[in-house]
Formats: sequence, structure tokens, C-alpha cells
Amino acid sequence: MNTFITFRVIFVSALMALLIGPLAYWITQKLNWTDDPKAAPHKKHKSPMPVAGGLVLFTAIVIGSLIFDVYRSPQVMAILLSSAIIFIFGLWDDLKNISPFRKLFGQLLATAVLIYMGVHVRLFHEVWLNYIITIAWVVGITNAFNFVDSMDGLAIGLAEIAAAFFMLVTIDSGQLELSMISTILVGVCLGAFFYNATPAIFFLGDSGAQYLGFILAALGIAYNPLGFERLASWYVPILLVGVPIFDMSLVVFSRMRRKKPIYQANLDHTYHRLLILGMKSNRAVLSMHMVAILLGCLAFIALPLPPLIANVIFGAVLLTGGIGILLLDIKYEI
Repeated sequence: MNTFITFRVIFVSALMALLIGPLAYWITQKLNWTDDPKAAPHKKHKSPMPVAGGLVLFTAIVIGSLIFDVYRSPQVMAILLSSAIIFIFGLWDDLKNISPFRKLFGQLLATAVLIYMGVHVRLFHEVWLNYIITIAWVVGITNAFNFVDSMDGLAIGLAEIAAAFFMLVTIDSGQLELSMISTILVGVCLGAFFYNATPAIFFLGDSGAQYLGFILAALGIAYNPLGFERLASWYVPILLVGVPIFDMSLVVFSRMRRKKPIYQANLDHTYHRLLILGMKSNRAVLSMHMVAILLGCLAFIALPLPPLIANVIFGAVLLTGGIGILLLDIKYEI
């Protein structure tokens, strides 16, 4: 896979998403698959919005995998099949607002399929421990992207940034099939971003946000940085999705601290707190995208360093994130 193929894949994938967008919009409008602003007090849009993002992402990625013949890879097939389960349950939630337990069941089922097809963490000799970490990681990141989808263009922009980093590093590690599916994801997110950016023409919904989170979580597991010690490379996927992890950690900490249900939607996400600090809406989204890019750069700056230094850098990022959570949560009370 060379540079010319990469740009060709991005172009075709973005074009597919742009072409599928109006069709998905029409279908969701006709079938009344919309997000009603009256359904919950935290919703700020003024009229029902089509929840077409998941349909665009799922359709374009599947078609792209067929066009570029990447579906034959066992790892890619595992990701495509298991993520289809996430899309189905997410769409069900978009249409019927299913319970958190049913959503969790869908996420566990999809993760079980992913593990069964051979994509799981391989850090320890104990297989059961690898499985537990895989489940925690995949379910966590899937929900993190669902949590961070709090403003037009935010979640899909973060997904595109993470996919772009995976596209580059999997080329470097020789995992060309993973690089291809990452490249398809970059292009599809680029095309879908046109419809989801402010002011959004349609929303991602659970079917879109969870689908993106699941695929990126699976890519993080499948990625194998050849030539680097595990002790110096394990944190790379964590930093690539660091902003959604931060947002979910902030929200969970804040709601638990106030004894509120974790899954009760509210205006208490990172984006909303940046608005409280005085940022304009577009600046808040841009700031979160910039932090995601810087974290991705930092991950690969630290990767070739000695394990001790690399882990000290990661520890410093964790400490900074923890302080940020405390400061934003205190400011939220004022």
C-alpha cells in the first residue's frame, strides 16, 4: 500500500459517504427515524433531526471494504461483522430508546464475536485476563464515543483524527489490511463530516457514534507496533482516543460525585464545560480536535523512547487529565 493508493481510497470513500448522505437522509425522513428535541430536557435542537449518520457510516464502510477487497482479511472481517452488531443495536436504540442493559448486551455480544474471531488483547499469558481487558476496552471506548457525541461534528472529527493516525502507523507496522480499513474510515468520516458539521443536516445517533467507537477500539487491539517493546507501546491506542476517554471519565466522575445516574443524559460533558469557561461553540469543538491531534503526535513521539521515559510521559498525560477533570468539575459547580 503506497501513498497513491492511500489518497485514492480516501477520495473514493469520501465520495461514497457524500453520495450516500442524501439517500440516508431521505430514508430516515420517510421512516421518521429522527431525534425529537422534546424527548429529553437536555436536547437543544429546535426541530426533529434525522438520525442518518450511522446508516451513512455503516453502508459506506461496508461498500468500501468490498470495493478495495479488504474484507478478505480475517482481522478486517472480524471487525466488520462484530461492528455490524453494534450498528444494529445502536439503530434499535435510535428508534426505540432501548434500556442501558440492552445496549450493554449488544456491546458484549459484539465484543464476544470479535474475540471469537481472534481479535483480542494479547498482553498476558492468562487468556481469561486478556479477554477481560478486551471487553473492558471495547465496551469502554464504544461508550466513550457515544458520550462525547455532544455537539455537531465533534465525535466524527475525533474518529477521523484517530483513524488517520491508525492509517499511518499500520502502514509502518506492515499491517496493510488494517491500514486499508483505517484509510476507508478516514475517507468515510470526511464525507459524513460534511453533513454532521455545524449546523448539522443529520445526527450520528447511537448507531453512528457507537459504531465509530467500536471500530477504533478494535483497531487499537489489532494494531501491533513491530520493533517496539510492549512496555513502551501499550499506551498508544489509549492516547489516540484520549479525548473521548477524558470526556467519559469527567462525566462519570461528576455524576457519581453528585449521586446521579451515569446514563442519564445531561449538559455536563467537556464541550458544555468549555462553553461555561467562555468559549464559543466552534472554538470548543476545535479545541477538542486539536488536543486529539496533539495526543496522537505525543503517542508516536514517545513510542521509540526507552520504556521508562515513554511511561513517564504517559503518566504525565494521565496526571494532566486528572487535574483537568477536577478543575472542570469544580468550575461546573460555580
